Formats: sequence, C-alpha cells, structure tokens
Amino acid sequence: MIKQNLSGIKTRIVSACVKTGRNPQEITLVAVSKGRSVDSLREVVEAGISNIGENKVQEALHKYNMLSGVIKDGLKWHMVGHLQTNKAKEAVKLFDLIQSVDSLRLAAEINRQSEKVKKIQDILVEVNISADASRFGVKPEQAEEVIKEMSEFKNLNIKGLMGISPVVDDPEKTRPYFRMLKDLQAKICGLRVAGCGLRVLSMGMSSDFEIAIEEGSNMLRLGRIVFEGLN
Repeated sequence: MIKQNLSGIKTRIVSACVKTGRNPQEITLVAVSKGRSVDSLREVVEAGISNIGENKVQEALHKYNMLSGVIKDGLKWHMVGHLQTNKAKEAVKLFDLIQSVDSLRLAAEINRQSEKVKKIQDILVEVNISADASRFGVKPEQAEEVIKEMSEFKNLNIKGLMGISPVVDDPEKTRPYFRMLKDLQAKICGLRVAGCGLRVLSMGMSSDFEIAIEEGSNMLRLGRIVFEGLN
C-alpha cells in the first residue's frame, strides 16, 4: 500500500514540475507521521522515505526510541508543529530541521539550547501567510526585520521559510498565498543577510502540494496521502 501511495505522489510531483519546467530532484518529500503508529512509520521508512515530520516533541522522541538503529540510520527529523519554548531543549537534541520557528523569543531559546550542546541548529522561519490571527507564524510584513534579528544568533542556521495555506474548498485558491511566500523569499534573499541562505521553501500539504510546487516550493509536508490505507 505505501509503495503505491508513494508511486502516485511521485508521479504527481513530476507532473507539477513538468508544467513549470522544474527538476523533480529539487523537491524534498517530508512524510508527516503525527498520530501514526511506529509500525506505519517503519513501513514508510522501509519504502525509502528518509525525511520524517512530527508535530509534537514527545511523540517524535517515542518513535525515535522505538525504531531500531538500522532503520534510524540516515533519517532526518523535522519539527513541523508549533514548538513551545519549554520544549526547545528536547527539540534541539532530536530534530535536524525545526521548520516552525515563529517568533524571535523561540529563536533565542533554540539558539541558547543549541549553544549548550555545541550544535548549529538548522531552522525555517514560519510565516503566517493565511492572515488568520489564530495561526502561528511571523507576520509577512514583519518577516524581514525578524529574520535580520534572528541572523545574529550564532547557533542558528536559517535555511528558509515555511508557510501553511488557509483551508479552502479549491486548491487553486491557495496559489496567491504560496506566491506571497515565494516573493518574500526572493525579497529577503536580495538583502543578502549574513547567515540566511533561505534556499528552502517549505509549503504544500496533501491537498495542495501541486499548486505549491508550481509556485516554487522545494519541500513538501505530506501526511494523509502518504499513510493512506495504513493504521
């Protein structure tokens, strides 16, 4: 089942890339396993997925500890859910990439915890592209200034931006939100802020990833369609 799911996803990724003249090899697929069993995660990893996304630190730690050493080798763990500052210590120990850095305060704490363990922590800055006040993320109009301030933290490597589109009845309606994040990425890259490569653009989930690819995404966070049919 999982191999069929991944085959279908890869076909759709290729099609979206062909439409826009992009190379499918540029796209990183992160399988978001929140709420899924360890057995389901193991099956996904055995099918060739090496980037795993989790929404909660404790759930990620449980799964990490339950997987055998051989299976864990080569995996990259992504924090994609809201991260509280009091969980930063554990997050720094486990995650290769923290995608949901949504405030200067959180960035400062991640930097502090990273310094303690002599780690340069890769992060993405989450931008609230949906204009929904209940969503987490830096406001687009404040992103430039916030990123400049974050770039001063010596133990952070700001690799890019992450955004979540609003819930809509037609995936096509997500296009302007993804385009906004792509434009913001280009604008900030043009400033040549030290310590900010911003090459990663994480946007697109199960219902809208093709539109996200067309608008410049190079990292997808897919859950439902990866694990469909599994427990």
